[in-house]
Amino acid sequence: MAEAKPTSPPAPDPYDPRPTLWQRLPHLGWALAVFALTATLTYVSFPPVAAGEAAFVIALPAALWAYRSPPFRVFAWAVLGGQVVAWTSLLGWLYHVTWVGLFLIGPFVGLLTGVWYLAVWWTLPRLRGHRAGIRILALLGLAGLWVVVEWVRSVLFGGFPWLPLAASQWQRPFMLQVAAYAGAWAVSFVLVTFSLGTAAYAHRIFFEGVTGLRKRSPEFTVALLVLMGSTFPFLSDVFGQQRHKLLRVSLVQPYIPQNEKWDTARAREILQTIEQLTFAAAKADVPDVILWPEASVPWALKHDPNMGAWLEDITRRTGKPLLLGAVSVDNPGEPEERWRNGAFLVDPATGVQYPGYAKRKLVPFGEYIPLRPVLGWLEKFVPIGGDFVPGNSVLPIQVPAGGATVPVGVLICYEDVFPALARENTLAGAEVLGVLTNNAWYGEGGAAYQHAAHSVLRAVENRRPVVRCGNGGWSGWIDEYGNIRETVRNDEGTIYFRGHKGMNVSRDLRWVGRESYYTTRGDWFVLFCAVLAAGGSSAVMILRPVPPKAGAEANF
Repeated sequence: MAEAKPTSPPAPDPYDPRPTLWQRLPHLGWALAVFALTATLTYVSFPPVAAGEAAFVIALPAALWAYRSPPFRVFAWAVLGGQVVAWTSLLGWLYHVTWVGLFLIGPFVGLLTGVWYLAVWWTLPRLRGHRAGIRILALLGLAGLWVVVEWVRSVLFGGFPWLPLAASQWQRPFMLQVAAYAGAWAVSFVLVTFSLGTAAYAHRIFFEGVTGLRKRSPEFTVALLVLMGSTFPFLSDVFGQQRHKLLRVSLVQPYIPQNEKWDTARAREILQTIEQLTFAAAKADVPDVILWPEASVPWALKHDPNMGAWLEDITRRTGKPLLLGAVSVDNPGEPEERWRNGAFLVDPATGVQYPGYAKRKLVPFGEYIPLRPVLGWLEKFVPIGGDFVPGNSVLPIQVPAGGATVPVGVLICYEDVFPALARENTLAGAEVLGVLTNNAWYGEGGAAYQHAAHSVLRAVENRRPVVRCGNGGWSGWIDEYGNIRETVRNDEGTIYFRGHKGMNVSRDLRWVGRESYYTTRGDWFVLFCAVLAAGGSSAVMILRPVPPKAGAEANF
């Protein structure tokens, strides 16, 4: 018997309708929408747009899609791409310093954040058939994982905790009060929980085919309870304040362009500018103390003997103490020479107060070159001195004010983005946190506002006022509850200008000499979130869904 010849498939009919792009790529619409919405919601949540409401639904598009069990590769490309675009855009101001740094740090932060979205893809489809309690635990575990990822970002490779999700609420003190008990981590947790709860509710309404009261979502109910439980109970801290004037400060913004700051040919001109502003501030603002920003003078203290004498002459002529940021050199000209970025108090009667404060958290490649034996061919961005050396003292600087002294815990540059540093200052006795910074490196975009958002978080966490003085902005002060009391602006309303402003810094007497729960307990909430994340993922992996009874509605 002869074998049957294989038949070839019929030739395609040229008159058959050709499949559309959407039919050939059924997930393309979702992918494009999630990519665009995830990138947009992330970007607009923070300054310069500062639409903090977007943070409440930041994960909604991706979570809603994850419920639909999309292919991993398509989902990963959409969310990772969206995060890379968002974070590279948010950190776009880095191009003023380094294009290489921008295209390394932006994608790195985006990909690290994107890992959390991949966990969402793994978790949410597996909730089908589970009881409400397991689904709620899984969602809370995902919110806890977000906090863990933020914490990892704060320690990995020296740490870059810039713009945690909590920073999106920097102009909404109502959302921030829980930070005094659990740190800013708790604010991020609440926002992610609400976002995931909203996604669960949207999926129930639009995709689960339920009607009437069956549309109620236990996940969304819990998300609302978490939101209310983290806000309303803590408003009692805000009410009944007993405010007392602590000191009057004058914040001087010399706004020296970064390309001129270390130019020796312009050094005398810079000193004249600062001197004129300081005398004007002393006369017009009538302060207890005058503040200058980070690295405000063009020559290093103790390296140039004339620098200290000039500062002391300024304070004697104004009759006002001066708290300034300055580069200094220990053991100049010796093998043990050490360059530091720090802050010093200059008293009209006793002169420069040494040793001052030395910055503890240095900027890699800006103030020192990491792995110097390997990367010795690189030069740091600050074109003065050798590699800077970090300090280790957290003792506050005692600033005279109205016959008394105010202990000021100093933070230099981006030190205020690290919660632990401000906490250490407070535990050491600081009643005010003073941030001296120079954001002129980064132009007049969103960097100064993004940076200032972290000072708001540190104020609430430690229940301490924060006074900020920048080279060209953002300068002002924030009270213990995250209210921005005053900002240094010119007549046009911009923070980017050369000038000065006096302001009275007050204190709620209920917090004088008293630490917040977060200050005394530290980052306990991060550990809680790690346990919650492990518990949620374990429950999803170990417990089996409950099969629905005949004729009954499925749990999911």
